[in-house]
Amino acid sequence: MSSLDADIQAVASLKEQAGSSWDAINPEYVARMRAQNKFKTGLDIAKYTANIMRADMAAFDKDKTKYTQSLGCWHGFIGQQKLISIKKHFGGSTERRYLYLSGWMVAALRSDFGPLPDQSMHEKTAVADLVRELYTFLRQADARELGGLFRALDKAREAGDAAEEAKIQDQIDNHQTHVVPIVADIDAGFGNAEATYLMAKQMIEAGACCLQIENQVADEKQCGHQDGKVTVPHADFHAKLRALRYAFLELGVDNGLIVARTDSEGAGLTKEIAVVKEPGDQGDVYNSFLDVEEIDVADMNEGDVVINRGGKLVRPKRLPSGLYQFREGTGHERCVFDCIEALNAGADLLWIETAVPTVHEIKGMMDDIRKVHPDAKLVYNNSPSFNWTLNFRQQAYDAWVEAGKDVSAYDRDNLMSAEYDDSELAAEADARIKTFQADTSREANVFHHLITLPTYHTAALSTDNLAKEYFGEQGMLGYVAGVQRKEIRQGIACVKHQNMSGSDIGDDHKEYYAGENALKAGGAKNTSNQFS
Repeated sequence: MSSLDADIQAVASLKEQAGSSWDAINPEYVARMRAQNKFKTGLDIAKYTANIMRADMAAFDKDKTKYTQSLGCWHGFIGQQKLISIKKHFGGSTERRYLYLSGWMVAALRSDFGPLPDQSMHEKTAVADLVRELYTFLRQADARELGGLFRALDKAREAGDAAEEAKIQDQIDNHQTHVVPIVADIDAGFGNAEATYLMAKQMIEAGACCLQIENQVADEKQCGHQDGKVTVPHADFHAKLRALRYAFLELGVDNGLIVARTDSEGAGLTKEIAVVKEPGDQGDVYNSFLDVEEIDVADMNEGDVVINRGGKLVRPKRLPSGLYQFREGTGHERCVFDCIEALNAGADLLWIETAVPTVHEIKGMMDDIRKVHPDAKLVYNNSPSFNWTLNFRQQAYDAWVEAGKDVSAYDRDNLMSAEYDDSELAAEADARIKTFQADTSREANVFHHLITLPTYHTAALSTDNLAKEYFGEQGMLGYVAGVQRKEIRQGIACVKHQNMSGSDIGDDHKEYYAGENALKAGGAKNTSNQFS
């Protein structure tokens, strides 16, 4: 018996108990509404999607080709259209395809202050609000798709087509939800560990099963691809990791996931000197990376901060801002140390921000981490902050030089030029870009590949193209040829925008409530019929 049939029987039983006052209630309509609202709360979503991620991680451990992917989405509609597109193009399946929520895009696009830099200045509640909005739109996508199947089922019944009815019923019974896991950015926790815990609860209650947190100072937080990043000692960061775990466990999301991000590769500063309880502990190792100079007591200046290192007095180099410097060239070691200790403290996945996307650099750090944690898995940001074309053309160029191949036809400093687009070197670079995700998953155990802000850029690009044509000589043809005609021919669901906004669902409900008295919007005069 399908879940739909079980619901029909259950509601029919309730109807019988209720008596004549429920005569107008149709048990099948109730069952349909329940199917269209599979997830009643954000916690239902978080528990469901956490199990998906855990299963995907186990599958990846056995087969490195089964990595997962996501695109960053800054609005519920964008996330909805992404999942509708995935189902359309990949056989109705959303397998191993997630959502990513970028703190950068929340700051730049979702704050009441207006566009802000990625420095955690936006409202804390904006992040949980976006999680909730994304899942509202995905649940609506389920309702819309199932509504179409229910209407098709009714038509098959009316036509007496038993074979078509059985086919549609099977699609309903085995419907693949649009609801998928989300990796959600909690920045550096927006305050101390208690603030991190409170915000985590909001995000989990909205549906987030996976929270990504970074080891920067909360009140000095910078975008991972900008300068001026300041990290914190492990004791501070691990307190926040534990705060996230407590939030998950309190809310009953026992499988919740934590991504520990380290910005140490590009961060040369720390706000604190770590507390050392005994030689060789976390704090001692953290401090060992500080840029220091050995001094005598007589060399001390008023207000100097000095530490004892192996029986010698050393003075950490301190900036006018009060921040302390790490030694240059220690980024790799600090990233490895951060990652090992984060896994020891309960993180499930790692995230390392790198300066450029190179397989060997990512592999080098992960090889060192996996000496201690063999199953360590990475979430990697395939960031739009990288100039992928230039980086990979330069990588191809350097590989050719190393192999002794003639590169006299190329100017390494000008490889972004369109004059190289049809060249052999550009083709090799593009081939490397194409396989980058598969290569890093195989070589560096990258479980999840994401692009933080792709839909920010696609929105800007498509709007620029439309504005150029519509306000120029093309006029209305700029919209028709550049947008609508392509929508129709590519089968883009939102070409019927009334349907996408829920008009047909509203008509279904009107019929449920009022029967033949319902005044429905989807009649013969509905202009959307032109797109049937």
